[in-house]
Amino acid sequence: MPKILSTHPLHPRATAMLAEAGRLVVASALDANTLASEAKDADIVIVRAPLPPALFDGAKKLRAAIRHGAGLDMIPMDAATAAGVLVANVPAVNARSVAEHVMFAALALSRRFRVVDRDLRTKGWLAGREHANANSELAGKTIGIVGLGAVGQAVGHIAAHGFDLNVVATTRSMRPAPDRVGFLSIDALVEQSDIIVLCCPLTEETRGLISRERIARMKPHALLINVSRGPVVDDEALIEALQKGRIGGAALDVFATQPLPPNHPYFGFDNVIITPHMAGITEESMMRMGVGAAGEALLVLANKLPVNLRNPEVVQQYRRRFPASV
Repeated sequence: MPKILSTHPLHPRATAMLAEAGRLVVASALDANTLASEAKDADIVIVRAPLPPALFDGAKKLRAAIRHGAGLDMIPMDAATAAGVLVANVPAVNARSVAEHVMFAALALSRRFRVVDRDLRTKGWLAGREHANANSELAGKTIGIVGLGAVGQAVGHIAAHGFDLNVVATTRSMRPAPDRVGFLSIDALVEQSDIIVLCCPLTEETRGLISRERIARMKPHALLINVSRGPVVDDEALIEALQKGRIGGAALDVFATQPLPPNHPYFGFDNVIITPHMAGITEESMMRMGVGAAGEALLVLANKLPVNLRNPEVVQQYRRRFPASV
């Protein structure tokens, strides 16, 4: 039977879908050597951890690398394409989960939840309650969304219709905006927004997008929420701004180095919320991502192309490798 290697366990529904189509194997470790070794005889790889480029040199049977989710930065696209391997993903299925996380983070920062909870537990009722005097509502404030894909649109919809926020966004395509969303340049957005949400993919264009200069343009009370990728933010500049009280706070779910070292400066700020790259992970989204990835794997094993093929230029080479494919 075909071997389907998954970097992580899949949702039970996805596992059941694949049970009759192939032999599902979960990687024993996530280091580059182990992944490359265990992929050598794989027909499909389902991806929730970074793949080493060398994996594609030795995996002669490999038909497809399928991302369990949307972001493709875990798959070395050039190496996959050069090897004649299809790359697919499952876009948009965790957008609601990420958007709800964004609103949770915005509320927690605005209501100073970290210090309220800490002082209530350690100093008593009145000490925790005292922080409420400096809390603020979301309604009427401006939320700026960087990247208006599925996640950004979900954030905008909840923010506008659920919390009565003014929504502005910046995006590469500048297509017609959804209802109650206005477009701004990135510099105007960081200057005018009370809450800045990063939902953009990591590209050469977005790497370091939230730079020292742009952080300096933010309002003194601005909140920065990053659910995109760590390198979109200049960490050194953000830490300096937090130390000097130049911005109101930050909620960070992604980091340039993951896992984040336990002694990292971000852990020392009362106005910073740290989460371990979990914004898009809920029971519901894991089911949707797993089922979506399994569905794409089944298509490939049936000699068809995946619905969400991300390197269409590879198709001719792929068909030479697997002549029975459609």
